[in-house]
Amino acid sequence: MKALTWHGRRDVRVDTVPDPAIKERDDAIIRVTSSGICGSDLHLYEVLGPFLEEGDVLGHEPIGVVEETGPEVTHISPGDRVVIPFNIACGHCHMCGMKLFAQCETTQVREHGMGAALFGYTRLYGQVPGAQAEYLRVPQAHFGPIRVPEGPPDERFVYLSDVLPTAWQAVEWAEVPDGGSVTVLGLGPIGQMAARIARHRGHRVIGVDLVPERLEMARRNGVEVIDSDEADDVADAVRQLTGGRGTDSVIDAVGMEAHGSPGAKFAQALTGLMPGNAAAPLMQRVGVDRLAALATAIEVVRRGGTISVSGVYGGMTDPLPMLRMFDKGIALRMGQAHVKRWIGKLMPLVADDADPLGVMDLATHRVSLDEAPAAYEMFQKKQDGAIKVLVQPGA
Repeated sequence: MKALTWHGRRDVRVDTVPDPAIKERDDAIIRVTSSGICGSDLHLYEVLGPFLEEGDVLGHEPIGVVEETGPEVTHISPGDRVVIPFNIACGHCHMCGMKLFAQCETTQVREHGMGAALFGYTRLYGQVPGAQAEYLRVPQAHFGPIRVPEGPPDERFVYLSDVLPTAWQAVEWAEVPDGGSVTVLGLGPIGQMAARIARHRGHRVIGVDLVPERLEMARRNGVEVIDSDEADDVADAVRQLTGGRGTDSVIDAVGMEAHGSPGAKFAQALTGLMPGNAAAPLMQRVGVDRLAALATAIEVVRRGGTISVSGVYGGMTDPLPMLRMFDKGIALRMGQAHVKRWIGKLMPLVADDADPLGVMDLATHRVSLDEAPAAYEMFQKKQDGAIKVLVQPGA
């Protein structure tokens, strides 16, 4: 089959790789019809190469059709249309029993001290072949796959794999009080959907970004926006809109590659140029993130407020302004989304023909698998108004 594979920093290619096959009794094989390119994929494209190996198959946001199932998989059958959560969970361990599916004890990557395995990510998360491919092997398929209706286009449901649960959890973790306010930093796909979900739940939402197309998309979905390129100080701009106080909550939907962190950017670039066998242990011990977005969140949130982090961070020695955080009494919550925990809340919204979350207004580009390498470059450089790209292997 064809699959998008990693070959080095900013070097992804479409290769022919072996077709996946059933290996365990609880496996399934799906034919992928769409798979998103995620901001987390850009971390692999740019920063996290030391934890990848040449030929690793990327992608973790698939929807498709079941081709084959193992004997222990009974809730789905060949021909069913399914969405696959990006994290791989068993559904029955202690952590899954607490609905902390991203910490599943059955698939935890204990060798590296990490949580549940993920599709299409680094060896820190199990190095499981990903979904930007014609076919995907799905472990723990007795629990993971989510059946969705036939008929509507993939965009109605594909975001249940990652974008929507991550955005919903970001809002949940932000603990915005009833009728309260939240600032969303970063209006990529997660930030866009977090802003819409927060509005749907009755909150005032202020979105911050510097990309005109992202600002316009948020604006037409009812979000107040601040252009961080034009604002002298984002925190001051938010305070001016909130009686000098700041918003009750802040969602950091940016993560490790924030603009405005030149020292950390240089360190990341330098580490990325090192051989993988030298760079990986260095990043695990002393890696740093670009913390401009998190620093802004700390300034923006009101005293006693909550910061919810959905953007991916990977540093091990990141400096935080603990005096400022302690003095303001900030609560901080973060982590990978527990996808299946939120599906019951989300499914009625995405199945609603009225499209209350605007899922049909997110994808800006739909490309074939052969076009995926160019799409990565376009997305990484924020060219051609790219906000969300869907790879469609059958196109």
